[in-house]
Amino acid sequence: MNNFPRRTSYILLICLVTTSFNLQAQTLRDKIGQMIWASFSGTRLHDTTKVDLQKRNLGGIILFAGSIKNPTQVKLLNDTIKMFAKTPPFIAVDQEGGRIARLSASNGYKATNSAYRLGVYGKEDSTRRTAAMMAKWLKDGGFNIDLAPVADVNVNPVSPAIGKLDRSFSKNADSVYYHTKWFIDEFDKLKILTSLKHFPGHGSAASDSHLGFTDISNTWSEAELIPYKSLIANNYDGMVMLGHLFNKNLDPVYPASLSKLVVTNLLRNQLGFKSVTVTDGMSMQAITNNYGFEESIEFAINAGIDILLYEYNLKNNRSLVKQITDIVEQKINQGKIAASRINESYNRIIELKKKYGIIDTTNKLDGNAIPSQITLSQNYPNPFNPETTIHYSIPKSENVIIRVFDFLGKEVTTLVNKYTQAGNYKVTFNASSFALASGVYFYQISTPTTSIIKKMILVK
Repeated sequence: MNNFPRRTSYILLICLVTTSFNLQAQTLRDKIGQMIWASFSGTRLHDTTKVDLQKRNLGGIILFAGSIKNPTQVKLLNDTIKMFAKTPPFIAVDQEGGRIARLSASNGYKATNSAYRLGVYGKEDSTRRTAAMMAKWLKDGGFNIDLAPVADVNVNPVSPAIGKLDRSFSKNADSVYYHTKWFIDEFDKLKILTSLKHFPGHGSAASDSHLGFTDISNTWSEAELIPYKSLIANNYDGMVMLGHLFNKNLDPVYPASLSKLVVTNLLRNQLGFKSVTVTDGMSMQAITNNYGFEESIEFAINAGIDILLYEYNLKNNRSLVKQITDIVEQKINQGKIAASRINESYNRIIELKKKYGIIDTTNKLDGNAIPSQITLSQNYPNPFNPETTIHYSIPKSENVIIRVFDFLGKEVTTLVNKYTQAGNYKVTFNASSFALASGVYFYQISTPTTSIIKKMILVK
């Protein structure tokens, strides 16, 4: 699809949806929706998920290997997800490296070193190089968060979910800290969020929380908190994933993901973590074998969890997102969940989306006036060499794409591809970054309902 009229037609065909976004106008149900992540099977966006994104304000989507066919397909899928969203969503993937890598040699990427292998090497440049490569894959593919790195300490090398799969960097907690820090640094450079996992530490477990109750009471030690303590002390602002791990010494009743003693008292109050918390998959048997669907939701939210992660989008052939939203709203009305608890999580989620550019606050021009229509100015200077500026205005918050094409319709670059709040903006195109000949070029602004194309001239 190298011809720009075809690109325009495609965008208009799939995206005739309304995606206005106003933080002040968010309802209680909208805020609950931001606290839910779902997934779906297959390589195309499900109709139910389209409605969840557009009408139910679904906060995030996680893609598994079955939804990733190749780099081109996943970029198109993620762009489609963004187009349908009422609020810009988190789009997540598990990309740890090694066995746990949804982007791999089987779907058009490359095999990657596991955390364990990188830890054995012990070299900073090796870990950074692997992380930088994977971060670029995520950036190019339209993802904005990696559910990695694993901060678990390799206490038990044959632990079925961690050590046996080579997911931990080291048995030494300080070494885990350094490798996770290097990993996170490379993702931060490309504004890709990360999520530490699995708090408070899965590395000593003799069982797998995917398969049932996982008790770490007699194997866990406080040394497993060292990577988290050190990263948080150094201003880590990504996410922390809570494991479904029972430790009677931390909470005699609930596993970590449902425990206020762990989430609020330990992670937030004692360790000082201020950003967003997310559960491990809520369909894992450590939860489903021991708690009802409704009570697990109630316990997790009251524990202080911000995001509930589910590996599916339908429950009994009905929208999972709608069912969870109904349940939470009902429990608020019954006094079982405080509305203030929802507001806390919602505010943390929105601030994190702003900080990482998922909600666009860049390139906005001074002035409070909201334009009445979408506009695309003639670039200035024109003709230009090597740099020119394009001004544009959008009357409502929605996804904005600005691309540059050559005379034959081949895309040169994408200047903007973000969910953007209503207002007036500018973006710079620097031709020196590309091997371009003198001549006529085109630039196009696209939103879910509008496309405008203008001509510019490069003179060298």
